[in-house]
Formats: sequence, structure tokens, C-alpha cells
Amino acid sequence: MRQIWLLLVLTGCSSSLQGERTVTDDLGRTVRVPPKINRVAPLAPSITELLFAAGAGAKVAGVSTVDNFPPAVYSLPRYSAVPLDIEAIVALDVDLVLASEQVNTPGTAATFTAVGIPVYFVTVSALEDVTRVIRDLGELLQTSEAASHRAVELEDSLRQLSMLTADIPEPPDILFLIDYMTLYAFGQGSYIHSMIQIAGGHSITESLSARFPILTDEFVLTANPDVIAGSFGMDFEMSRLLVYHPTWDILPAVTSNQVHGLEADLYLRPGPRLIAGAWKLAAVLHPAIIMEP
Repeated sequence: MRQIWLLLVLTGCSSSLQGERTVTDDLGRTVRVPPKINRVAPLAPSITELLFAAGAGAKVAGVSTVDNFPPAVYSLPRYSAVPLDIEAIVALDVDLVLASEQVNTPGTAATFTAVGIPVYFVTVSALEDVTRVIRDLGELLQTSEAASHRAVELEDSLRQLSMLTADIPEPPDILFLIDYMTLYAFGQGSYIHSMIQIAGGHSITESLSARFPILTDEFVLTANPDVIAGSFGMDFEMSRLLVYHPTWDILPAVTSNQVHGLEADLYLRPGPRLIAGAWKLAAVLHPAIIMEP
């Protein structure tokens, strides 16, 4: 494999770029890609899910070692994404690498460009970016019809949920946590706040300037959330939260038994399953009026 890597570095080539196209990725970078892209390598599970949603699953040449959805990924070659195993990806003879702005750095692009493989960055910062990116990938990979069909399905699902939660008189204050031991949360500009809003709630961290703030117990006690939810898994028990944060026993979320563990992938992977995550959160917040589709 190292011989392949060295050969590509020396020749500076991968697949032929004759008749190449010029596209703009989500970082505003100009990227030159082949006229037809047949093999791609996603560097994050969220991008894999977006590719399959865009109808481009057959073009995915391999996935990271942590990919687990959709089921088709289990038949594909694997490579490490963190740390990045560049040689393994080069050996797959891909036409394009797809990177995540949330996971990868601009240096990633320079590394692959050095061996003639273009890199296209994808960003999902807001909930509406999900369907935009699906359509963009469909255009990039020439699967526009399938991508548009899936995007419309997801938009219809969000519209239906929005109609159900639109008239909730007093949306509960929600604390959404990534981790319950160290209080990692989502700050200003994150898609999670859109998910909470459309699910019929209000995020207490939406105005925090840090992208992923680490909260203090004092902040949480002052904010006094009605509901605490997080990517803790479906088998999470509230007693585990109080082991680390015993002073929270007075919070409305705790006294009313409104502490909920949720499936991490539906919230931490900015891809098409965020819509399912919004529905699940809505069903947790408002079980009397909302059922998961």
C-alpha cells in the first residue's frame, strides 16, 4: 500500500481530470472534479448517510470504521477517519473525497490534493441544510432525481411536524447535552436548536457564543430547565445524572421525571436522520399530541 501512496505522490495523479468540472463546496472553495464521479470516500458517517440519501450509495467506495448506517455500509471496505488513514483511502482509487467541516480541517484537502484527489467539504449547520446538501450532492454526483425525491420527503416530514407543534402555548425550556458527566452542549448557530424548536421546545443554550460550550452546574441551576435530554442512549436512567450533579435534584426536569436519554446518532450526526431525531424529541416533549411517524 505504501508503494501505491508513494507512486501517487510522485506522479501527482489519480483518476483523469480531462474535461473536469469546477464546483464550489460549502466552505466556498473552488474544487475541480472529474466530469463523471464514480467512486467517492466520505470522511464522516454523516456524509455517508447524506450520500445514500442523495441516491449515490453505489458510488461510495468505502466508509470509516465507525459508520453503521445504512445497513449497506457493512459490505464496504473500512478505513480510519480519526486519525485519518490516507493511504487506505488512496488505495481505493476514488475520484473524490467528501469531508465534513465539523470534523475535518482544511489541511485535509491539501493532503489529498497533493496526490491528485479533489476534496469537497460539506457543512450542515442548520436543519434546513440537510435537504440543501442532499440536493447539492445529487447535482455533484449526477443523481439529482433521487436526491430531489428524498429531499422533498424529508421537507414534507418537517412541515408535518411543524404544523403539529405550531400552536403549543408554552414551549418547555430544554437543556440538550452531549455528555452528562462533563456538560458538553450545543452553542449558538447549531442545528440542534432548530430541532428543539420544531419539536416544540426552547433551547436554553441557543445564545451561548461557544460552538460546544462546557456548562457549569450553576448555569443549569439558574436556567432551571423543564426538560433535560441528551445523547445518552435509550437505556439511560436519571439516577446516573444525579450521581454527577446531585444539586440538580431541585430542577423541574428532575422533579417531574423529564430527563431523557436519546439515540446519539439521531442528534450528533448532522445528516438526514436529524429529521427522525426531531420527531422522536417531539414525541418525548409532547406525547399527548405527537407520535413518531
